[in-house]
Amino acid sequence: MAMVLTSTAFTANGPISKKYTGEGEDISPPLSWSGLPRGVKELALICDDPDAPTPKPWVHWVVYRIPPDRSGLPENAGDSFAHGQKDFGTVAYAGPMPPEGHGVHHYRFHLYALDRPTAAGPGLTKEQLLAAMKGHILAESELVGTYERT
Repeated sequence: MAMVLTSTAFTANGPISKKYTGEGEDISPPLSWSGLPRGVKELALICDDPDAPTPKPWVHWVVYRIPPDRSGLPENAGDSFAHGQKDFGTVAYAGPMPPEGHGVHHYRFHLYALDRPTAAGPGLTKEQLLAAMKGHILAESELVGTYERT
């Protein structure tokens, strides 16, 4: 069984509700997962925007140290795990807010199942977290939502 990531706030490749964007309440959407492989010791999640007008995808959320017994994150997820740095220079979730008139952006929520806990403290960047996870990813799943400012 493959690991699956879903949300009640948007369907795969569907629009993300304004509530979860920088134009709305700017709170994280509820996420659920299933099909975790055996031996998972920690989960990690990265949300980024590959359509951002920047050299690399714009990072909106970096979360790790999620306990493997969880089956999801609630709306406006709190602090029971470590938050990493986003490209905004802060930690915690920052919702979609593409430039006006830039077209539809795709926001990738990428879940990782790890075979060991992340040893680092809070504040890792996406690149630092990916380096820390290298060789320890048991499974991955991705959920993409879209948003456009007109």
